[in-house]
Amino acid sequence: MVATTDTPNKTFARTAGLCETPMHYCAGCSHGIAHRLVAEVLEEMAVLDRAVGICPVGCAVFAYDYFNVDMLEAAHGRAPAVATGVKRACPDAVVFTYQGDGDLASIGIAEVIHAAARGERITVIFINNAVYGMTGGQMAPTTLEGMKTSTSPLGREPGLAGYPIRVSEMLATLDGATYIARQSLHSPKAIMAAKKAITKAFQVQLDGRGFSLVELLCTCPTWWGKSPKEAMDWVDEGMSPTFPVGVVLDRTL
Repeated sequence: MVATTDTPNKTFARTAGLCETPMHYCAGCSHGIAHRLVAEVLEEMAVLDRAVGICPVGCAVFAYDYFNVDMLEAAHGRAPAVATGVKRACPDAVVFTYQGDGDLASIGIAEVIHAAARGERITVIFINNAVYGMTGGQMAPTTLEGMKTSTSPLGREPGLAGYPIRVSEMLATLDGATYIARQSLHSPKAIMAAKKAITKAFQVQLDGRGFSLVELLCTCPTWWGKSPKEAMDWVDEGMSPTFPVGVVLDRTL
């Protein structure tokens, strides 16, 4: 932001894409960063007045209190179906879902697969912290092999619970998907890369080119049993080997 004579030392400002409401997330949680990035991108693309967000069940269930755009609440896992209806009824709207791994990769996995297969012109923001954050820290479809949770106290055992699902790679096999990327929110450099990916995903929608998704590797210090700093480090050191960051699919090239 360019400083003015009225605010000579001001270098950072609240985005108009967020309401002036204190967030409820745990200390060190990445949801606030993800909210900020989505809101900034919508503001910078000058589409706040026609943006519609859908948030289902999970830690992000109160996202409609924070985003300064039209928001809808969906049943658990059903955000892509609601988003499909909104986009088809209002094709000029910029429609996005904001979903965690317990929502999108578990009860809602069929919804997002078929939305991608149909090439729905929506954008999905997928928060992956490898655990069920809201309901007690249970094992999620994205929980890493050997990772301890409240329902896998000895660590995830693939022979019993299977392997973590790589949602981005799976969706990238579908012809209706246009742009899919995975980024992390563990450092300033990573956050800037994430913002670039989110911008590209929304641009794909604005260009009418099909389904787009950005997966964000996020922290959950509370259920991981780590400090905010330890959690940030673990995203990079513990999660990225299983969920490598980068552009997974880009059919715009």
